[in-house]
Amino acid sequence: MYPHILLAVDGSEHSIRATEEAIKIATLSSESKIEVVFVADFSKVKDDVLHSEGKEALEVARRKKLAPVEERLEAADVSYYVTILRGEPGPMIVDHANKKQVDLTIIGSRGLNGLQEMVLGSVSHKIAKRVKSPVLIVK
Repeated sequence: MYPHILLAVDGSEHSIRATEEAIKIATLSSESKIEVVFVADFSKVKDDVLHSEGKEALEVARRKKLAPVEERLEAADVSYYVTILRGEPGPMIVDHANKKQVDLTIIGSRGLNGLQEMVLGSVSHKIAKRVKSPVLIVK
């Protein structure tokens, strides 16, 4: 059905809900593999580096954000791997999804109100508009 599913996560509750949906879809076919993509946002990386005790501590903090997602994927016995990208989340995910020619992209929605989305734009909205394959936004 969808051999290569890209699951974009950021460690939030929205990511957990998106993970649950990815699991449901991946279990429909034994050939589905989930690529969990986490983007270390440049605007936040600087702050993270200043408050961490080194590269190892920074990596541990990122892995902690991914832990709930990985736990659910392992519990469901779904085939997956993790990719960590660096940059602005929206463009990085779009670029990665299009280059890798993924079959489906799944991302959680932060639920911005109309004004916030108009002013800030949402990562999920940017991805839905620019990724060439189907996109599932989980509310």
